[in-house]
Amino acid sequence: MGSFLSDREIAELAPAERAAFRSPVPTQMVSNGEFNPLPQLPAQRQVETRIGEIAESNGRRLGLDRRGFLRSGCGMAAAFLAMNEVFGPLFEVGRAEAAEPEAAAARSDALRNQYVFDDQLHFVRDDYPFEGITGLAKYAAEHWNPSMQSDPVGLGLGRYKFDNFLKEVYLDSDTRVGLLSGAPFDDPKNWFLTNDQIKRAALTVNAIAGTRRLLFHSLFTPKQPGWMEEVDRVIAEVRPTSWKGYTIGDPLSPQTTRYPWRLDDEALMYPFYEKLVRSGITTVCIHKGLLPKDYETSIPGGAWRYAGVEDLPKAARDWPQISFVIYHAALRAFLEDPADELARFERDGTIRWVSDLAAIPQRHGVGNVYADLGTCFAVSAVTSPRFCAAMLGTLVKGLGADHVFWGTDSVWYGSPQWQIEAFRRLEIPEDMQRKHGFAPLGPADGPVKSAILGGNGARHYKVEQRTDWDRDGVGRIKTAYLGDGQDRSLAAYGYVVPRG
Repeated sequence: MGSFLSDREIAELAPAERAAFRSPVPTQMVSNGEFNPLPQLPAQRQVETRIGEIAESNGRRLGLDRRGFLRSGCGMAAAFLAMNEVFGPLFEVGRAEAAEPEAAAARSDALRNQYVFDDQLHFVRDDYPFEGITGLAKYAAEHWNPSMQSDPVGLGLGRYKFDNFLKEVYLDSDTRVGLLSGAPFDDPKNWFLTNDQIKRAALTVNAIAGTRRLLFHSLFTPKQPGWMEEVDRVIAEVRPTSWKGYTIGDPLSPQTTRYPWRLDDEALMYPFYEKLVRSGITTVCIHKGLLPKDYETSIPGGAWRYAGVEDLPKAARDWPQISFVIYHAALRAFLEDPADELARFERDGTIRWVSDLAAIPQRHGVGNVYADLGTCFAVSAVTSPRFCAAMLGTLVKGLGADHVFWGTDSVWYGSPQWQIEAFRRLEIPEDMQRKHGFAPLGPADGPVKSAILGGNGARHYKVEQRTDWDRDGVGRIKTAYLGDGQDRSLAAYGYVVPRG
């Protein structure tokens, strides 16, 4: 994330808690002191201005000050209204929802029983030693989810531990069922959780709930010493819901990764696939994409190619018994403004690596390739909603709406509710639909969004879509939690470039 700021650099900035606008969506980059924040972009300033204007006028009528209004359901609607005015009508939101608490509550109540299955969740063990992972929370708070800035849990490792995981996923969002994942770094001490710890966490949540609320991955690590022996042990003792692997090797340090591998390596991977077919655990989730902007030069020896999808078609064709779920939809871009990728799409209709993934079924005649949204949705929904719409249109057109899974990569980016809300409201612009042959995403509870948000995951993993979630153990805890009137501050903490 860069070096710490000097005294001179800090003197040129302003404290975010005093200078930054407190909004349900980010309107200005905030630095935690590790890097120089960018000045507020013109579009961000326009959004901020309109949010403030709506909050002042609507809040006055409701007897609320601006802060109180923006913390309400009407405030969230106001933010999407403002974004529509600046970015175009991409989010479904009515003016009544931003003006009348009853309208905001009615929409929320209408969707409260929607089934949401999140197939990519994380937390870290209590003795986790690697502070570097906190950079994800800081970046997310600066760019996508500003309420994280003022959350009492902070932006340190406590944010990523079990208690906060339960709160943010099951109490602060509409998520019903999740799938707990992990990451196998080259240094074993940096693993978030071991395979056994992942399983124990799922058993713990399910014991609290009395229902099947949390599924779980087991990690596999080709080329690492003893990896196949661990596969045998996991099959015999752990029995995960599905598998998770990283072809790039170490996702936090791709520049020095020691164990990259390919899905279509017959000598290395095909014996593994044979074991999976015999075991009956045949869903393989693969982290792809999410590389830095200068990936071709910053990652030596061409190792960046392991993060693309060129190794997927042959593996999928040779192993039709296995479902290959590509996490983050292989989106190349990470921790950057997606403006360049949007410009590329507007120019030639392609998104690097996402378009390659979406084209695989038609080009190679396979039906066992899926996409998970994960971080690719988080990085684009509130920074460039038009790009986000283009990405969703590309995936749905190429893979089919029934082959796209909802995942949020929480708790890295705070509670997943802001992502759920953005997805429910987002629509592909009509000009984009006409030009590229995209079908509309439809209403929040329509067939496409309902399938992606939950139906696809439930069907694939054979999870019951219950209607009585409020009555299980987790549901009763959530009811009591909401009854206590829990709320969030919109304050941001750090440094911003002062207004000119």
